[in-house]
Amino acid sequence: MSDIQLQLLKLVHESGEIANTLQEKTLSQYDSNTLHSNLTSLWSKEMITFNKIEVDSWALTAEAESYVSAGATPEVQVVDEVLKALEGLTISGLKEKLGPIGLVGQGKAFKNKWLSKDGEKLIAKVSTLPEDVVLKELQTIKATGSLDDKKELNELKKRKLISMTKIISFKVEKGPKFALTIANYETDITSEMIINSSWKEAEFKPYNFNSEGVYPTSGALHPLNKVREEFRQIFFSMGFTEMPSNQYVETGFWNFDTLFVPQQHPARDLQDTFYLKDPAVAKPPQDKQYWENIKAVHQDGKFGSIGYRYPWKAEESLRMVLRTHTTAISSAMLHKLAEDPKPVRLFSIDRVFRNEAVDATHLAEFHQIEGVLAGYDITLGDLIGFMEDFFGKMGVHGLRFKSAYNPYTEPSLEIFAFHKGLNKWVEIGNSGMFRPEMLESMGLPKNLRVLGWGLSLERPTMIKYGVSNIRELLGHKVLLDFIESNPAARFDEDLV
Repeated sequence: MSDIQLQLLKLVHESGEIANTLQEKTLSQYDSNTLHSNLTSLWSKEMITFNKIEVDSWALTAEAESYVSAGATPEVQVVDEVLKALEGLTISGLKEKLGPIGLVGQGKAFKNKWLSKDGEKLIAKVSTLPEDVVLKELQTIKATGSLDDKKELNELKKRKLISMTKIISFKVEKGPKFALTIANYETDITSEMIINSSWKEAEFKPYNFNSEGVYPTSGALHPLNKVREEFRQIFFSMGFTEMPSNQYVETGFWNFDTLFVPQQHPARDLQDTFYLKDPAVAKPPQDKQYWENIKAVHQDGKFGSIGYRYPWKAEESLRMVLRTHTTAISSAMLHKLAEDPKPVRLFSIDRVFRNEAVDATHLAEFHQIEGVLAGYDITLGDLIGFMEDFFGKMGVHGLRFKSAYNPYTEPSLEIFAFHKGLNKWVEIGNSGMFRPEMLESMGLPKNLRVLGWGLSLERPTMIKYGVSNIRELLGHKVLLDFIESNPAARFDEDLV
């Protein structure tokens, strides 16, 4: 038995219980971890019971401690130096006297209207030294761990003069086997105990079946990957096949031209798209007829389209880009489908890249979820019905659709759902029927129509896990606890 355990038992015996270990002088010298381990040992022998007491308390930072030791805050020290200087004090002179503290105190003194300046000269606007209220507040917090004035408390927190800590103590009471001495329990039966039969009289330590083992250290899936997997399972349950999406670099031909995006479109500017320097261009596609069809659709019109009527440039089409959408993959897969036209269901979930300014809701790279459904003689009604079925599996019902414009789909629809948390309708995706001139250029038959839709992966993930700033979901600011502690994604009514 340790000395700490003896002290605990003696105090419980004398008073009937220990209401708070911090109030006992003989125990206040021990840290909470030491007390907890000794209390747990006594509890396992059923000698005592105990409860943890946690109290939030404010503590002074090292900077605040230095002000308390000096007997004045920087702003009061600065005013004191100015009042003592009979011939006045300049800003550079203040820095020589107080060092870095002078700069801190000078700003606070100006804010409190204790000082003004005339050029480089500091002028006191008070005749006597002001009361150091901040110092008194710091002294109060040091003595009690709290401050009644919440506004001043927040101000001290902003100045990084205080920080929140947890004060842990324990309430201890007698257990069913309480005693002032501790019997030594055996933990294992030895061969010697069996030979001399001493095991019959020995007292064994009971098994603690409620004790949890040490949680093994292991990796954890990022919440974004959990939501991604949930989307994959929805697609698989609806008969979709996943497209190969590990090609981040595309040519302008597959990323823009095959999707009927004109070469003068703003999306192709350097301000919106990342272009590669090495290699800067690629070779033309092997399918020469497809290459000529795309050129004709853009420049002169073909397959029922009048085209954009501009001189189409091959060198612009062959520029290498970081793909701006996964629809470039869909285009390549549909071109391959022309070899054996048949109904298919395809999807992809992967990264795309846009030259955008990073803020709370935008990143330069993000994930796009895309689905493509090809079938004979399907219509816009099939698209709307399928969207309701797909999003219904996510727990999103009561969709609204709004007509929109996309270069490669006609008609095009934006998809909206009502967000209960925001109490408003929010856009959750984009969709449309791929244009005939895009599909027929590939060699697909006229009555094989293709509908497609897409949405971001980050938006539903942020809604699902209550993240308001995308930089807390991705990047160096992500907390490991956030990744490890969040459960696997399950879509329900709370998503929107």
